[in-house]
Amino acid sequence: MTQARALLEVRGLSKHYLGLTALDDLSYAVEAGAVLGLIGPNGSGKSTGIDCISGFQRPDHGRWFLDGRELTGLAAHRIARLGLTRTFQTVRAYDELTLIDNLRTAAQETDGIGWLEALRRGSRVRRAETAATDRAMALLETVGLSEYAQAPAAILSYGQRKLLAIAASMMARPRLVVLDEPVAGVNPTMIRRIETVIRSLNAEGVTLVIVEHNIDFIMNLCSRVVVLESGRKIADGPPGLVRSDARVLEAYLGGRSVGRD
Repeated sequence: MTQARALLEVRGLSKHYLGLTALDDLSYAVEAGAVLGLIGPNGSGKSTGIDCISGFQRPDHGRWFLDGRELTGLAAHRIARLGLTRTFQTVRAYDELTLIDNLRTAAQETDGIGWLEALRRGSRVRRAETAATDRAMALLETVGLSEYAQAPAAILSYGQRKLLAIAASMMARPRLVVLDEPVAGVNPTMIRRIETVIRSLNAEGVTLVIVEHNIDFIMNLCSRVVVLESGRKIADGPPGLVRSDARVLEAYLGGRSVGRD
């Protein structure tokens, strides 16, 4: 049997804050085309781990690669340009800008056009702006927000802002997207809508890593689940196996069945 190709490889990631170990020699791989869930109790190192691989924190040790290209030590904007983007627990949007302008702003962060070139407004800038507008409209259609394209982001509900954040993470046509708690604080109807959007993006070839406290959401959506405790990986496998792993039951839910409350 041919083994699936790893798109993301994380090797020996460690991070310490004074006397606290946030990550302890964490290694895992994400196959191209997968939807991987990253779970664990509060303080297990999930957020620190994705902050490191996306360039928002520097680990003390470790390396990581996207499709064989090393990203270790690169700034966040360079990592995004190379194909790894993310969302955040706290939704970020420019409330006074329209939805389409929010997405065009996201595109500017990774299009490689400097401020001087943008000021001169040459043909390359105009082509980039047209491409960004077309991409933004397509993504708003994908996440079900196209009817609000010209409305300010301030009118959106919290769940709709989550959808806008997912669309923004897709503007650079990334190979892999990390979603940090995409359904936290949203109602069940919006959870199902976000799940549909994620499945649609994955069907288009996007690989995803999802950090989330909603266990049912992770177990239903992800093809593989990695579980952390105290910065260490304690389980890694299909949802069915992880759900019944004794270490996960003890560390994550104190012995209760995972995702079957």
